[in-house]
Amino acid sequence: MSKSSGAIAPRSEAEAFFAANPDVDSIEMIYTDMGGVPRGKRLRQHEVLAVYESGRMMPGSITVVDITGQDTVETGLVWEDGDADRSMKPIPGTLVRTPWGGDKAAQFLVDFYELDGTPHDLDPRHVLGRVVDRFAAEGLTPVVAVELEFYLVDPRRARDGAIRPARPPYSRDTPRNVEVYGLRELDDFRPFFDALYAATDLQGLPLESAISEFAPGQFEITLRHKPDALGACDDAIMYKRLVKAIAQAHGLEATFMAKPFAEQAGSGMHIHVSMNDADGANIFASNDTEGSDALRHAIGGMIGSVGDAFALFAPHANSYRRFKANSYAPVAPTWGVNNRTVSFRIPAGPPASRHIEHRACGADANPYLAVAAVLAGMHHGMTHKTDPGPAVVGNGYDRDNAGDEKPPSNWFAAVDRFDASDLMRDYLGARFVDMFSIVKRVEQDRYFSAVPAIDYDWYLRNA
Repeated sequence: MSKSSGAIAPRSEAEAFFAANPDVDSIEMIYTDMGGVPRGKRLRQHEVLAVYESGRMMPGSITVVDITGQDTVETGLVWEDGDADRSMKPIPGTLVRTPWGGDKAAQFLVDFYELDGTPHDLDPRHVLGRVVDRFAAEGLTPVVAVELEFYLVDPRRARDGAIRPARPPYSRDTPRNVEVYGLRELDDFRPFFDALYAATDLQGLPLESAISEFAPGQFEITLRHKPDALGACDDAIMYKRLVKAIAQAHGLEATFMAKPFAEQAGSGMHIHVSMNDADGANIFASNDTEGSDALRHAIGGMIGSVGDAFALFAPHANSYRRFKANSYAPVAPTWGVNNRTVSFRIPAGPPASRHIEHRACGADANPYLAVAAVLAGMHHGMTHKTDPGPAVVGNGYDRDNAGDEKPPSNWFAAVDRFDASDLMRDYLGARFVDMFSIVKRVEQDRYFSAVPAIDYDWYLRNA
């Protein structure tokens, strides 16, 4: 699927699609908010043509809703401007059929714009675009792939409200064994995976290998890299929606929640990045397994910025349950070669393939914002030639990383550090940092105002 980063799709693209698919007449227009949640409208065919002609109005307050879709009035962007409309405009290459929705269904992604045509500064996709522009000004192009882990779970809750791994269609037993890289686990859900691959082929998504991950019911599927950071994140957004929809169609529920089971592995979002020059050559390539100087400087920048960006990498209360030693979720700003115990890994492979795998993000992160923060750190490190220090050899969980560079250990500290970061304000925009921080602090208040069941178990009798 080819997309032009930051471009607006012309009406001719929709006309060509409907000429090839004249029966389609139920089309979802999808905007991705700060929390990574798809929001929008369901339109008829003639309405879609109008969107491709002149855009579609939506209230600006949607840019600052919380994870539950509730307005965040504390931002001053709801009643103060009359909850005024802005314009949604289509992203090239994203108008595709959605087979799970029936024979007449399709979808397309949109960006948010001010009425004068200016990109809306709180739209996560535009936030990423501004960071990509910094590389473009220097003749550089990030090559990005987003790799996501997820769980298939039983849509029926247990009596106590708990969730359970999905059961294969032929079995009444809930899976209990880890079975990492197990092939039978893929066979158990073959109808789901077959439908998933068929749908991705129809949509033009670059889906590749599937594996059974490090917990019962946990899987990972690879998206192929591309020299288009925005397009790679568009792929990730469409992929997440596809996985959830195909799972539902097969009587399952798919979740990208960071830590759905306390006793099992969390789900990560691994971001793979290399860097092409104006001639398309990878400037990270080197016969040295630690990569070129540019690669090491990029890692140095990511190490120095990971704490400032952690509110984007781990954006929710549940996100922080994932970070535990010896869990394949990194707990310190470490780097190494062919080493999955570190945050920033240089995978094994031929010299031309040298790249960085950023392993800190949870699968619950917004791909646009996570990649924007990763690239911001890389650009800063490459610009200032930041030394990453020596690579970790052996178990990165054993390394003592106390100090300012250690990522925040909780949601409150992460948002505070993000809000105070000059680096994030420089790269992502001061108003975006302000508004994201307000939304997250309101979410924190709403989350901790609820009384969970564990409070009764611990304190009802003993307090």
